Amino acid sequence: MKRRDFLKQSAAGAAAFSMLGRGLRSSVEAETTRVSLVKTEDRAKGISAAIKLLTVPSPKGKKVLIKPNFNTADPTPGSTHNDTLRQLVLEMKARGASHITVGDRSGPPPTKSVIEAKGIPALAQELGFDVINFEDLATDGWVHCNPPGNHWQNGFDVAQPVTEAEYLLWTCCLKTHGAGGIFSMSLKLAVGVTNKSLMRELHGARQTHMRRMIAEIHQAFRPHLIVMDGVEAFVDGGPSRGKQVTAGVIVAGTDRIAVDAVGLAILKHLGSNDAIMSKKIFEQEQIQRAVELGLGIGRPDQIEIVTGDADGRAYGDALKEILGKG
Repeated sequence: MKRRDFLKQSAAGAAAFSMLGRGLRSSVEAETTRVSLVKTEDRAKGISAAIKLLTVPSPKGKKVLIKPNFNTADPTPGSTHNDTLRQLVLEMKARGASHITVGDRSGPPPTKSVIEAKGIPALAQELGFDVINFEDLATDGWVHCNPPGNHWQNGFDVAQPVTEAEYLLWTCCLKTHGAGGIFSMSLKLAVGVTNKSLMRELHGARQTHMRRMIAEIHQAFRPHLIVMDGVEAFVDGGPSRGKQVTAGVIVAGTDRIAVDAVGLAILKHLGSNDAIMSKKIFEQEQIQRAVELGLGIGRPDQIEIVTGDADGRAYGDALKEILGKG
């Protein structure tokens, strides 16, 4: 059965979603997950080291789809740094990927203008990867998802290249989100794989279910690898502009909840806004809903931070203490 058929709204599809959630929850309850952390301001070296610290699925012989943060063309952490994208492409090529595509949907600016402003076409030609603009997808290029218990009015549409990706590489920034999301990391990155027509509904729910709706998008797919660029971070404001500080860290993992939890610990360590500092990490609604859906680990003590040097270990120890507070 094709994944797009599996995800369509139907009684069978609803049951399948329910079974998927229960299966994920039962599989992670007794497990831990590794999150690698590298202290550096060199993105290329940091990404390479962070991936090597993990045991991740191999992309050898597979078509890789890289989902960056191209919401706007604003400088990092407003958007994915081109050096980050370059290194990720090189890492996938070195590991034997058969084909690489970078895909996203921007907003509110048109995706085409964002991609051009960031110089992605030239980078694609230089490194040999394709670029897909999700805004250009035809009607049948979207998968309608309406899992049971979701907070979307009529479900949501996800770009088919994401749901059917052989290997999905997720790369996010480290930042707060002043437009209702509270923070924008691996979970929030999913908004860019939904149809732009849904943004009015999502933004209109910022006082109610917006954070839960963000997490619910993830039921349609599962990244094989997540890399978060935290060389610079927004500790207030965001997602395109904000109070910027140098965090000097690259984080990687395979668990969306764990990566965001470590990211939130970093923001707390740096000193962030009240929406971050006043709540325990696992009380944030994006995290809470993701845990309810069984998208990854459910407790902070299930996170193992792995590092490769003394600076990383010291920083990791400080983050573990923050995570230990919930």
